Order: sequence, then structure tokens, then C-alpha cells
Amino acid sequence: MTAGHDESGQGGFEALPLGLLVFVVGALLIANAWAAVDAKLAVSSAAREATRTYVEAPAALTADEAFAAARSAAEAAFAAQRSSARRPDIRLVAGNGAASHRCTRVTAEATYRLPALTVPWVGGLGHGFTVRARHSEIVDPFRSGLSGTATCDVGGNEP
Repeated sequence: MTAGHDESGQGGFEALPLGLLVFVVGALLIANAWAAVDAKLAVSSAAREATRTYVEAPAALTADEAFAAARSAAEAAFAAQRSSARRPDIRLVAGNGAASHRCTRVTAEATYRLPALTVPWVGGLGHGFTVRARHSEIVDPFRSGLSGTATCDVGGNEP
């Protein structure tokens, strides 16, 4: 007696590669969406630390030295959250060019170029998009170590 060979189950077997492909593509999409969220958190942290370091820099530092310290703090904050060989671009704008003046508004902008697709063990592919964050602070009008008097309204309004 020979068993009959039928093709039942063949359709399910042929659907396995399609299911695997959908699973892999879905996993890559979720991973890349998380990479964008992770990059946004990292550049936000970098901008915040750059601004804070620049605003709290000792009055004896020049603007260039304060900027170098701010860049270093931003890169350290970025590296602590995102393991990447590439560093963010940091742009710092001070109202009157120095952090040693009371009430100066300092704004830092951190920019990072994220690849369109990140594949494990291969790296980033495609042109991608730019992730950008800004943070702004005012040099404390009552800070010790600075000469002169405060010329800003401390009630929350900008100078």
C-alpha cells in the first residue's frame, strides 16, 4: 500500500519566506524609528550641556576657551547616550559674544546627520535626515565672579 502524495500544506510552506521577509523589514523599520528617537534625545542632551557649560564657564576664560569647553561637554553628553564615531555639529550663539556678561542669552544648537537606514554590521545607508535640537539659557544676573551689575529684567523677560 502506498501513501498518496498530496500538496496540502504546500501553500503554507511557500508563505514562510514572505512572512520572514515581512518580519525582517518590520524589525528594521522599528529599529530605525528608535534610532531617530535616540538621536533626538542625544542631540537635545548635547545642546543642553553645551549651553550650561558655556553659561557657567569661569569669567577668566575667553569666549573661545568657553566655547571649547562647551563643545567638549556636548560631545561627552552625546557619546554617553549614543555610541557613534560621528560627532554632532555644535553651534553656539551668545547675545553679546561673551559668557562673562550678566543676562547674556546663550543658545546652543546641536545637529546630527542620521542615515536613512541603519543595518547591523553594515552601518548607515542612504542620505538620511538631520536631527536638530536647541537649548537656550541666560547668564545668571546674580552670579559671583562677574564684574558690573545686572541690566536685565529678572522677572522672566528677555533682555
